[in-house]
Amino acid sequence: MSIEIKEKPKFAVAAAVQLPNVSDIEFESSLAELRELAKTLGYTVVNTFVQKRASFDTTAYLGVGKREEIRCYVHNDSGSDEFEETAIRPDDYDISALLVDHEISPSQARNLENEVGCEVMDRTMVILEIFHRNARSRAARAQVEIARLGYMAPRLREAAKLAGPQGRQRSGTGGRGAGESHTELDRRKIRDRIAELQQEIVALEAERKIQRARRQERQGLASVALVGYTNAGKSTLMRALTGSEVLVANKLFATLDTTVRALHPESVPRVLVSDTVGFIKNLPHGLVASFKSTLDEALDASLLLHVIDASDPGFERQLAVTQHVLEEIGAHDVPRIRVFNKIDHVGDATAQTECETTLRARYPDCVVMSARRADDVARLRQKIVEFFQQNLVEAELFLPWSAQQLRGAIYTNCQVLAEHSDNEGTFFRVRSESATIENLREQFSRAS
Repeated sequence: MSIEIKEKPKFAVAAAVQLPNVSDIEFESSLAELRELAKTLGYTVVNTFVQKRASFDTTAYLGVGKREEIRCYVHNDSGSDEFEETAIRPDDYDISALLVDHEISPSQARNLENEVGCEVMDRTMVILEIFHRNARSRAARAQVEIARLGYMAPRLREAAKLAGPQGRQRSGTGGRGAGESHTELDRRKIRDRIAELQQEIVALEAERKIQRARRQERQGLASVALVGYTNAGKSTLMRALTGSEVLVANKLFATLDTTVRALHPESVPRVLVSDTVGFIKNLPHGLVASFKSTLDEALDASLLLHVIDASDPGFERQLAVTQHVLEEIGAHDVPRIRVFNKIDHVGDATAQTECETTLRARYPDCVVMSARRADDVARLRQKIVEFFQQNLVEAELFLPWSAQQLRGAIYTNCQVLAEHSDNEGTFFRVRSESATIENLREQFSRAS
């Protein structure tokens, strides 16, 4: 009899400083995103502490009073009368982490950790940990490790301070240079490891380019890339369009590795659809650089499907973030279709109709749909096929009886409009790309 072992629930608190130039809507949206990130990492955020300040506290990010308030809550300590209400919490909430909605310096993190008495994870560390857990391919794992090592390197000094004498300078022994400290040795190891990983990524990238070139030679250049905010429903849409079993999860960054599948049912020309890593506000620059290879599919695509969560009140901010990242990688000139997904999450039928009307008025060429509705998916598929068929030409192909073994090539590469036969062979009226038609004619002449 197998015994199911349940993972112990993890509880955390979130904290953020609102600067004067940040609006309430933007601030709340960013905090909601942090809570979603925490959920992906397995944490339940049980309380959020916010503070309005002109600037971050240089020593520990939050002000002294707010730090004391959090400490009281984390340890269920009534503290002073000022924090009496905040400090009360259920006893079974064992707070194991404080999540900060900004990237903070190593010294700020160390001081904050010392004062509140639990692990402190800033926004960057949370995202890095999610990427580390979700990366599957060799390339993605190498990219994540580079980003993590780059993040950890400047934090070694703070770790050494906490370690005490072990981090101090010592005489050269056991492979260390004269007077080289543990910290310096670790930094050297990190530099060497990053260099090693970068070489691996270069080799993998060369391999990926060869595979992509072969794919394009076989299938032409009909390729679609799904781009958009994380958790906008890209993987669900990918599965609906291609009939493939790709991972679908209601979590941020569930997909990190690029997946390529053919549009189903297959069309003429055959269209390849690829999923990409989702975008997010304040994605650390190290990660944008590290994951550029997963976004290269967007750069090489003939058409982008920009997937947006229609049910998210902050979708305009998501639009801006995606646009900014696409500009960063040079993909802003690629033709795109805006797909407002999850319309079924907006509300009842009336609310959905109102939302759709508003979206179509603001974005005339957009598609409003739900990836879970077969009719909506079929309409989007038709729009994709029409995009790739706009440059197709009609032509007549003659296939002699002696070359009938090539009949399948016509149906694979062309849309057959009409067909009739005589004593010499079969005539086909087809639609396809000019190059494909010429290629088939050459094959027929060689075979006859």
